[in-house]
Amino acid sequence: MIDNNKTLTPKLVKKLWGAFIFLIVLMGASYIFITGYLTLNYNQAITQRINANVANHVIQEKFQNAAPFLEDGSVNKELFGDLMHDMMAVNRGIEVYLLDKSGDILYSVVLEHNDNEPMKSVSLEPIHKFIETKGDEFILGDDPLNSDTQNIFSAAPFSVDGHEGYIYIIVAGKELALISDNLFGTYFTKLSIGAIVLTMLFAALVGILSIWFLTKNLRIITQTVRKFQEGDLDIRIKNPEQSDIEVVALSFNEMADTIVDNMDKMKSVDNLRRELIANVSHDLRTPLAVLKGYIETLQIKKDSLTELQKEEYLQITHNNIDKLSSLINQLFEYSKLEAEQVTPIKEPFSITELSHDLIAKFKLLAEQNQIQLQLENPEDNCMVYADIGLVERALQNLIENAIKYTEPNGKVTLGLVKMGNQIEINITDTGNGIPVNDQPFIFDRYKQVDEHTRKQGLGLGLAIVKKIMDLHDTTIVVLSKPYEGSSFIFKLPAYQLQ
Repeated sequence: MIDNNKTLTPKLVKKLWGAFIFLIVLMGASYIFITGYLTLNYNQAITQRINANVANHVIQEKFQNAAPFLEDGSVNKELFGDLMHDMMAVNRGIEVYLLDKSGDILYSVVLEHNDNEPMKSVSLEPIHKFIETKGDEFILGDDPLNSDTQNIFSAAPFSVDGHEGYIYIIVAGKELALISDNLFGTYFTKLSIGAIVLTMLFAALVGILSIWFLTKNLRIITQTVRKFQEGDLDIRIKNPEQSDIEVVALSFNEMADTIVDNMDKMKSVDNLRRELIANVSHDLRTPLAVLKGYIETLQIKKDSLTELQKEEYLQITHNNIDKLSSLINQLFEYSKLEAEQVTPIKEPFSITELSHDLIAKFKLLAEQNQIQLQLENPEDNCMVYADIGLVERALQNLIENAIKYTEPNGKVTLGLVKMGNQIEINITDTGNGIPVNDQPFIFDRYKQVDEHTRKQGLGLGLAIVKKIMDLHDTTIVVLSKPYEGSSFIFKLPAYQLQ
């Protein structure tokens, strides 16, 4: 059962919340890692900056009164023993190393040793860089007691009695590192908990607001779709181009327009179907009634009727059969055109030759009605590119219609005029014309002039012509004035012979 009050599915909400929780955890972990890393470096940088001149002070204070080397070249261990006591009073974590010019460790003053084998030499590159920058930059050097790690240091060069080297002091030794790690671990734990809590609260707030804003347009679209589903066919998404999901909004509006348009067409088709059934029933009823009447008369009075009367009745019956056949053929033809089951097969052909054939075909009918039928063709041979069968059918309907509405001693003309890359075809008669109010509707099915002036007809001829013109992507227009005749004009693309 669908809850119509919901605009977002639980599955979508769960996915959104899952994504935000993942982002919260990722942000919290990244924040803690970066903060811890920068804090540790910050503390080490401060410690190194504070103790940057310790090595210089050692050289200045201790090496002025006593040499670091004895006369035999050995290290003055007593001097460094005093140095150790002095250093312990200041910082128990300091480790002092006496290095030669190549970085080899000549002697060390270390309060506590570990089980690892101490290094025999240290890299001079960090020492040179430290001396060059005068300790203003954060630089890590080798830790002789821990070969796998690097530590902050102070260093200074010396040159005494022909001996040159470096005083290399680790300012954060093992004990200080242990105390720092313990304190840092405690504060880091507190920082982590606080950071995670604050990050989660902040991210949760951002997540709620983000989901609300991100799904705002989605909720609007969902509500609009639901109202459309419930029958509000006029509803559309307002300003779809300003929506965060513009493609969806525009697609829905286009889809809704298409659905409504199709529904209108279906209603129109249904109304036309009803109208067609009514009109066809009327047109079929008349000739059928006439047929039935005359056949019954022949059956009842066959012995009393003269041969002339019988011949007359049979002719009337024959004429009504022709009318029925014509009506059925036109209905069948129009239904195929209406259902778009006819595809024009376009090819080049001579519209001049086709016109001559049609004039010859309708010549007898025109003479029977005392009407002059002629072709006006200023060009010797006009070639067009169209479906010859459909064009012939359209011209037949137009000529037959013109003859039907032209009074005796009138004139019907089929004219061909080449106009650039098109051929204009004009069927003109000298009949009574078409009332101005009726002209916009003469191509509708069963639309004829008013009852007092109209001739007998099925009302589908011009509608078929209009459908044929649509298939050829052209239009047909009517020019008519009351009592001055009518002209039906359309154009076809000219075909140029190579």
